[in-house]
Amino acid sequence: MVDYVLGGVYKFMFPFQIHQDSNIPASKQLFDQIRFAIASRQYPPGQRLPSTRQLAAMTGLHRNTISKVYQQLESSGLVVSVAGSGIYVKFQGQEGNTQLGSPLAEKYPAASQSLQNIIDGLLVDGLSLSQIREVFLEAVDWRLRCGAQVWVTVPAADLGAGELILEELERALGIPVQIVPLEGLSKILSEAQSGTVVTSRYFVNEAEGVANPLGFRTIPIDIYDYRKELELIRQLRPDSYLGIVSLSVGILGIAEILIRSLRGDDIALLTTQVNDEKRLLTIVRTAGLIISDKASYQLVKEAILSVRDELIRLPEVICSENYVAAESIALLKRELGLVVSTEHD
Repeated sequence: MVDYVLGGVYKFMFPFQIHQDSNIPASKQLFDQIRFAIASRQYPPGQRLPSTRQLAAMTGLHRNTISKVYQQLESSGLVVSVAGSGIYVKFQGQEGNTQLGSPLAEKYPAASQSLQNIIDGLLVDGLSLSQIREVFLEAVDWRLRCGAQVWVTVPAADLGAGELILEELERALGIPVQIVPLEGLSKILSEAQSGTVVTSRYFVNEAEGVANPLGFRTIPIDIYDYRKELELIRQLRPDSYLGIVSLSVGILGIAEILIRSLRGDDIALLTTQVNDEKRLLTIVRTAGLIISDKASYQLVKEAILSVRDELIRLPEVICSENYVAAESIALLKRELGLVVSTEHD
């Protein structure tokens, strides 16, 4: 990872690297690394991405190639180009919206002031106080109705990612959540009254295309940045055997791209979905280090126990932290009205 200080403020820069001998085209390596950095909030909404000159210096790629990658990211709805300024991570769904606070001015002075500013602006626009009240009540009612039903959506080809999100959201939010393949989202929403669609930032463009025209809101979530795991992989000796186990085929795909870009072919990499018992046992027998998601961790440990007598040395198993970033959990709680203020707030 590359750390630097700019203007006295500590900054973090994702270590974009291109492995020239890889079978994966260099432009795709960079595209997928930037998508991962955005999806894991290492570059949060509103953050300026490195310039083409900076990326050229880091990766050795021609600036024209980098510009084409940025154009692809903009077409995907992940970034926005600001003339004369640079490329910025795009705000999605409700991320940029102002949150209305309580009308109790003494208890919530800052919120009350924000509310007054909004009312003043609407009055200048020509709305009456009665109309403003209707607008606010409708907006609050819409938020409450959207919070009554939550769907997690991902492509059918990677329902494992949806299961990871579903499990963590139900545990963190304490409300029922359903999983729906992106391909069937339109049908489900057309039969519902209101609700909120949650998806990884990887798929938010497609989800918004279905949900927003039907009057449903879409909230993107950010994934865990895997910074600790990538640092462990960076420190592995050449010729080490590394295993990656997950419910999600998407996680396995991006993991392979990131690890190959980081280490090339100087370590042996084996990946599998946890339900592939034969391949899982192969990893357990050969890998010195296994990294798994929480949903797969127990099955990995059980697989190790099942062949323990065959092993000269047990593999080290690292269980990754939550798939969903903590900031996204906090955003969802706020958006769904699940944050309850206490008396000392």
